[in-house]
Amino acid sequence: MTVEKITLIVNPKAGMDRKRLMPEVVVPTFKTEDNEITVRLTQRAGHAAEIAKECAPESDAIVCCGGDGTFNEVVNGVIEAGADVPLVYIPCGSTNDFANTLGIPGTPAEVAAMYRAGSVYAYDVGVLNGRAYTYVVSFGVAASLSYTTPQKFKNLFGHAAYMINGFVIHAIPILATLKPAKLKIEYDGGTLEGNFYFGAVSNTTKVAGLLNFDTCGVKLDDGKLEVILVKDVNAFNAVPIFRRIRRQDYSGDNLIMFKTEKLKITSEAPLDWTLDGEECKAGLVSDIGVLKRRIRVVSAKTDLLSAE
Repeated sequence: MTVEKITLIVNPKAGMDRKRLMPEVVVPTFKTEDNEITVRLTQRAGHAAEIAKECAPESDAIVCCGGDGTFNEVVNGVIEAGADVPLVYIPCGSTNDFANTLGIPGTPAEVAAMYRAGSVYAYDVGVLNGRAYTYVVSFGVAASLSYTTPQKFKNLFGHAAYMINGFVIHAIPILATLKPAKLKIEYDGGTLEGNFYFGAVSNTTKVAGLLNFDTCGVKLDDGKLEVILVKDVNAFNAVPIFRRIRRQDYSGDNLIMFKTEKLKITSEAPLDWTLDGEECKAGLVSDIGVLKRRIRVVSAKTDLLSAE
Protein backbone atom coordinates (compact mmCIF):
# COMPACT_ATOMS: atom_id res chain seq x y z
CA MET A 1 0.00 0.00 0.00
CA THR A 2 1.32 3.43 -0.96
CA VAL A 3 1.41 5.91 1.90
CA GLU A 4 0.51 9.48 1.00
CA LYS A 5 3.05 11.92 2.46
CA ILE A 6 1.65 15.31 3.52
CA THR A 7 3.76 18.15 4.89
CA LEU A 8 1.87 20.61 7.10
CA ILE A 9 3.57 24.03 7.41
CA VAL A 10 2.11 26.22 10.14
CA ASN A 11 2.88 29.86 10.92
CA PRO A 12 1.94 30.11 14.63
CA LYS A 13 1.97 33.93 14.51
CA ALA A 14 -0.41 34.39 11.59
CA GLY A 15 -3.83 35.97 11.90
CA MET A 16 -6.11 37.14 14.65
CA ASP A 17 -5.62 35.38 17.99
CA ARG A 18 -9.05 33.78 18.05
CA LYS A 19 -8.56 32.33 14.58
CA ARG A 20 -5.20 30.67 14.99
CA LEU A 21 -5.16 27.14 13.72
CA MET A 22 -2.66 24.94 15.49
CA PRO A 23 -1.55 21.47 14.30
CA GLU A 24 -3.75 19.71 16.87
CA VAL A 25 -6.74 21.32 15.12
CA VAL A 26 -5.61 20.81 11.53
CA VAL A 27 -4.05 17.33 11.56
CA PRO A 28 -7.21 15.36 12.47
CA THR A 29 -9.08 16.85 9.50
CA PHE A 30 -6.49 15.50 7.03
CA LYS A 31 -5.42 12.29 8.77
CA THR A 32 -6.46 8.98 7.24
CA GLU A 33 -5.20 5.42 7.45
CA ASP A 34 -3.41 5.91 4.14
CA ASN A 35 -1.39 9.03 4.85
CA GLU A 36 1.51 10.27 6.93
CA ILE A 37 1.54 13.91 8.09
CA THR A 38 4.74 15.73 9.01
CA VAL A 39 4.21 18.96 10.96
CA ARG A 40 6.65 21.88 10.67
CA LEU A 41 6.25 25.19 12.53
CA THR A 42 7.84 28.33 11.10
CA GLN A 43 10.23 30.15 13.41
CA ARG A 44 11.23 33.24 11.43
CA ALA A 45 10.67 35.15 8.22
CA GLY A 46 11.64 33.05 5.22
CA HIS A 47 11.44 29.78 7.15
CA ALA A 48 8.34 28.53 5.31
CA ALA A 49 10.22 28.84 2.00
CA GLU A 50 13.12 26.81 3.41
CA ILE A 51 10.79 24.09 4.69
CA ALA A 52 8.85 23.91 1.41
CA LYS A 53 12.03 23.70 -0.66
CA GLU A 54 13.32 20.89 1.54
CA CYS A 55 10.07 18.89 1.73
CA ALA A 56 8.40 19.45 -1.66
CA PRO A 57 10.36 16.80 -3.63
CA GLU A 58 9.31 14.07 -1.15
CA SER A 59 5.74 15.26 -0.47
CA ASP A 60 2.50 14.28 -2.17
CA ALA A 61 0.92 17.51 -0.92
CA ILE A 62 1.89 20.55 1.12
CA VAL A 63 -0.67 22.08 3.47
CA CYS A 64 0.02 25.70 4.42
CA CYS A 65 -1.65 27.21 7.47
CA GLY A 66 -0.93 30.94 7.65
CA GLY A 67 -1.51 34.22 5.89
CA ASP A 68 -0.80 35.36 2.33
CA GLY A 69 2.84 36.02 3.23
CA THR A 70 3.35 32.49 4.53
CA PHE A 71 1.71 31.00 1.45
CA ASN A 72 3.95 33.17 -0.75
CA GLU A 73 7.00 31.69 0.97
CA VAL A 74 5.71 28.16 0.40
CA VAL A 75 5.16 28.89 -3.29
CA ASN A 76 8.69 30.28 -3.64
CA GLY A 77 10.14 27.23 -1.89
CA VAL A 78 8.26 24.81 -4.16
CA ILE A 79 9.38 26.68 -7.28
CA GLU A 80 13.00 26.77 -6.09
CA ALA A 81 12.82 23.02 -5.55
CA GLY A 82 11.56 22.53 -9.10
CA ALA A 83 8.67 20.53 -7.66
CA ASP A 84 5.09 20.11 -8.89
CA VAL A 85 3.18 19.25 -5.74
CA PRO A 86 -0.43 20.21 -4.92
CA LEU A 87 -0.64 23.13 -2.48
CA VAL A 88 -3.41 23.23 0.09
CA TYR A 89 -3.96 26.64 1.70
CA ILE A 90 -5.79 27.08 5.00
CA PRO A 91 -6.08 30.87 5.33
CA CYS A 92 -5.68 32.38 8.79
CA GLY A 93 -4.03 35.71 8.04
CA SER A 94 -5.38 39.24 8.31
CA THR A 95 -6.85 39.73 4.83
CA ASN A 96 -6.43 36.41 2.95
CA ASP A 97 -6.78 37.98 -0.50
CA PHE A 98 -5.52 34.88 -2.30
CA ALA A 99 -8.01 32.59 -0.55
CA ASN A 100 -10.89 35.02 -1.04
CA THR A 101 -10.25 35.17 -4.78
CA LEU A 102 -10.29 31.38 -5.09
CA GLY A 103 -13.18 30.82 -2.72
CA ILE A 104 -11.04 28.78 -0.35
CA PRO A 105 -12.92 28.30 2.93
CA GLY A 106 -11.40 29.21 6.29
CA THR A 107 -11.93 26.00 8.27
CA PRO A 108 -9.55 23.03 8.08
CA ALA A 109 -12.42 20.55 7.68
CA GLU A 110 -13.81 22.34 4.62
CA VAL A 111 -10.37 22.67 3.00
CA ALA A 112 -9.57 19.01 3.73
CA ALA A 113 -12.83 17.95 2.07
CA MET A 114 -11.94 20.03 -0.98
CA TYR A 115 -8.52 18.35 -1.14
CA ARG A 116 -9.96 14.85 -0.85
CA ALA A 117 -12.42 15.66 -3.64
CA GLY A 118 -9.46 16.37 -5.94
CA SER A 119 -10.38 20.00 -6.58
CA VAL A 120 -6.93 20.98 -7.86
CA TYR A 121 -6.26 23.69 -10.47
CA ALA A 122 -3.19 25.07 -12.24
CA TYR A 123 -2.51 28.72 -11.37
CA ASP A 124 -0.27 31.46 -12.80
CA VAL A 125 2.52 32.88 -10.66
CA GLY A 126 3.91 36.38 -11.08
CA VAL A 127 7.63 37.08 -10.74
CA LEU A 128 9.31 40.35 -9.66
CA ASN A 129 13.08 40.39 -10.19
CA GLY A 130 13.22 36.63 -9.67
CA ARG A 131 10.90 36.41 -6.66
CA ALA A 132 7.53 34.74 -7.17
CA TYR A 133 4.24 36.20 -5.99
CA THR A 134 0.76 34.73 -5.96
CA TYR A 135 -1.56 37.69 -6.36
CA VAL A 136 -0.08 41.22 -6.36
CA VAL A 137 2.94 43.49 -6.29
CA SER A 138 2.39 47.22 -5.86
CA PHE A 139 4.28 50.47 -5.37
CA GLY A 140 3.37 53.98 -4.31
CA VAL A 141 0.94 55.48 -1.84
CA ALA A 142 -0.75 52.22 -0.89
CA ALA A 143 2.29 49.95 -1.22
CA SER A 144 3.54 50.45 2.33
CA LEU A 145 0.06 49.95 3.79
CA SER A 146 0.68 46.27 4.53
CA TYR A 147 4.23 46.28 5.81
CA THR A 148 3.79 49.42 7.93
CA THR A 149 0.89 47.79 9.81
CA PRO A 150 2.32 46.14 12.95
CA GLN A 151 1.72 42.40 13.30
CA LYS A 152 0.11 42.88 16.71
CA PHE A 153 -2.29 45.39 15.11
CA LYS A 154 -3.14 42.87 12.36
CA ASN A 155 -3.74 40.11 14.88
CA LEU A 156 -6.13 42.25 16.92
CA PHE A 157 -8.16 43.83 14.12
CA GLY A 158 -7.62 41.63 11.06
CA HIS A 159 -8.57 43.27 7.75
CA ALA A 160 -9.71 46.39 9.62
CA ALA A 161 -6.09 46.96 10.64
CA TYR A 162 -5.15 47.71 7.05
CA MET A 163 -8.08 50.06 6.63
CA ILE A 164 -7.31 51.94 9.85
CA ASN A 165 -3.58 52.12 9.19
CA GLY A 166 -3.97 52.94 5.53
CA PHE A 167 -6.57 55.67 5.53
CA VAL A 168 -6.44 57.16 9.01
CA ILE A 169 -2.83 56.86 10.09
CA HIS A 170 -0.93 56.50 6.85
CA ALA A 171 -2.59 57.57 3.62
CA ILE A 172 -4.23 60.85 4.64
CA PRO A 173 -1.04 62.51 5.95
CA ILE A 174 0.96 61.22 2.99
CA LEU A 175 -1.36 62.72 0.37
CA ALA A 176 -0.36 66.20 1.50
CA THR A 177 3.35 65.64 0.80
CA LEU A 178 3.37 62.72 -1.62
CA LYS A 179 5.90 62.80 -4.42
CA PRO A 180 5.39 60.61 -7.48
CA ALA A 181 7.89 58.20 -8.98
CA LYS A 182 9.19 59.20 -12.39
CA LEU A 183 9.00 56.00 -14.40
CA LYS A 184 9.40 54.45 -17.81
CA ILE A 185 7.06 51.49 -18.14
CA GLU A 186 7.50 49.04 -21.01
CA TYR A 187 4.89 46.33 -21.60
CA ASP A 188 3.50 44.12 -24.37
CA GLY A 189 1.41 46.89 -25.87
CA GLY A 190 3.84 49.78 -25.74
CA THR A 191 5.59 52.25 -23.43
CA LEU A 192 4.37 54.76 -20.85
CA GLU A 193 6.40 57.54 -19.23
CA GLY A 194 5.50 60.01 -16.52
CA ASN A 195 4.96 60.60 -12.83
CA PHE A 196 3.12 57.72 -11.15
CA TYR A 197 1.69 57.71 -7.63
CA PHE A 198 0.60 54.11 -7.52
CA GLY A 199 0.92 50.90 -9.49
CA ALA A 200 -0.17 47.30 -9.04
CA VAL A 201 0.56 44.22 -11.14
CA SER A 202 -1.79 41.44 -10.13
CA ASN A 203 -3.30 38.05 -10.80
CA THR A 204 -6.41 38.32 -8.63
CA THR A 205 -9.89 39.82 -8.50
CA LYS A 206 -9.39 41.74 -5.25
CA VAL A 207 -6.66 43.35 -3.17
CA ALA A 208 -7.27 44.21 0.51
CA GLY A 209 -10.87 45.12 -0.24
CA LEU A 210 -9.67 48.25 -2.07
CA LEU A 211 -9.00 47.10 -5.63
CA ASN A 212 -11.58 44.91 -7.36
CA PHE A 213 -11.31 43.43 -10.84
CA ASP A 214 -14.22 40.99 -10.83
CA THR A 215 -15.84 42.71 -13.84
CA CYS A 216 -12.60 43.04 -15.83
CA GLY A 217 -12.37 39.61 -17.44
CA VAL A 218 -9.63 38.35 -15.13
CA LYS A 219 -8.41 34.78 -15.64
CA LEU A 220 -5.92 33.30 -13.22
CA ASP A 221 -4.30 30.83 -15.61
CA ASP A 222 -4.13 32.72 -18.91
CA GLY A 223 -0.50 33.83 -18.69
CA LYS A 224 -1.56 37.47 -18.35
CA LEU A 225 -1.17 39.96 -15.50
CA GLU A 226 -3.49 42.91 -14.85
CA VAL A 227 -1.76 46.28 -14.41
CA ILE A 228 -3.34 49.37 -12.83
CA LEU A 229 -1.49 52.70 -12.73
CA VAL A 230 -2.40 56.04 -11.14
CA LYS A 231 -0.70 59.24 -12.27
CA ASP A 232 -1.07 62.99 -11.78
CA VAL A 233 -2.88 62.86 -8.44
CA ASN A 234 -3.62 66.09 -6.57
CA ALA A 235 -5.82 67.30 -3.73
CA PHE A 236 -8.69 67.94 -6.15
CA ASN A 237 -8.84 64.65 -8.07
CA ALA A 238 -7.71 62.13 -5.41
CA VAL A 239 -11.23 61.39 -4.12
CA PRO A 240 -12.80 61.13 -7.62
CA ILE A 241 -10.02 58.74 -8.64
CA PHE A 242 -10.66 56.60 -5.56
CA ARG A 243 -14.37 56.52 -6.39
CA ARG A 244 -13.62 55.43 -9.94
CA ILE A 245 -11.45 52.62 -8.62
CA ARG A 246 -14.29 51.48 -6.37
CA ARG A 247 -16.63 51.49 -9.42
CA GLN A 248 -14.02 49.56 -11.44
CA ASP A 249 -13.89 52.42 -13.94
CA TYR A 250 -10.28 52.17 -15.07
CA SER A 251 -10.49 54.51 -18.05
CA GLY A 252 -8.93 57.91 -18.53
CA ASP A 253 -5.53 59.58 -18.56
CA ASN A 254 -4.73 59.37 -14.86
CA LEU A 255 -6.19 55.91 -14.17
CA ILE A 256 -4.83 53.28 -16.54
CA MET A 257 -5.43 49.54 -16.73
CA PHE A 258 -4.15 46.92 -19.18
CA LYS A 259 -3.11 43.25 -19.42
CA THR A 260 0.40 42.07 -20.23
CA GLU A 261 2.69 39.05 -20.09
CA LYS A 262 5.72 41.06 -19.03
CA LEU A 263 6.56 44.48 -17.69
CA LYS A 264 9.79 46.43 -17.28
CA ILE A 265 9.80 49.50 -15.05
CA THR A 266 12.79 51.81 -14.99
CA SER A 267 12.91 54.42 -12.23
CA GLU A 268 15.19 57.30 -11.33
CA ALA A 269 15.34 56.14 -7.69
CA PRO A 270 15.05 52.63 -6.18
CA LEU A 271 11.42 51.55 -6.16
CA ASP A 272 9.90 50.04 -3.01
CA TRP A 273 7.26 47.36 -3.59
CA THR A 274 4.92 45.31 -1.48
CA LEU A 275 4.78 41.71 -2.66
CA ASP A 276 1.83 39.62 -1.48
CA GLY A 277 1.54 41.97 1.48
CA GLU A 278 5.23 42.01 2.44
CA GLU A 279 7.95 44.59 1.87
CA CYS A 280 10.15 44.01 -1.18
CA LYS A 281 13.03 46.27 -2.19
CA ALA A 282 13.95 46.73 -5.83
CA GLY A 283 16.64 48.66 -7.63
CA LEU A 284 16.29 51.04 -10.55
CA VAL A 285 14.90 48.31 -12.81
CA SER A 286 11.90 46.12 -11.92
CA ASP A 287 11.35 43.19 -14.28
CA ILE A 288 7.96 41.50 -13.90
CA GLY A 289 6.78 38.39 -15.69
CA VAL A 290 4.48 35.41 -15.28
CA LEU A 291 5.01 31.66 -14.95
CA LYS A 292 1.92 30.30 -16.67
CA ARG A 293 0.11 27.55 -14.74
CA ARG A 294 3.25 26.97 -12.66
CA ILE A 295 1.67 25.83 -9.40
CA ARG A 296 -1.26 23.57 -8.55
CA VAL A 297 -3.60 24.73 -5.82
CA VAL A 298 -6.65 23.27 -4.12
CA SER A 299 -9.48 25.67 -4.91
CA ALA A 300 -13.21 25.95 -5.09
CA LYS A 301 -14.63 25.49 -8.58
CA THR A 302 -14.41 28.86 -10.32
CA ASP A 303 -14.63 30.34 -13.80
CA LEU A 304 -11.35 32.11 -13.05
CA LEU A 305 -9.48 28.81 -13.54
CA SER A 306 -9.61 26.07 -16.16
CA ALA A 307 -10.12 22.46 -15.14
CA GLU A 308 -6.97 20.33 -15.27
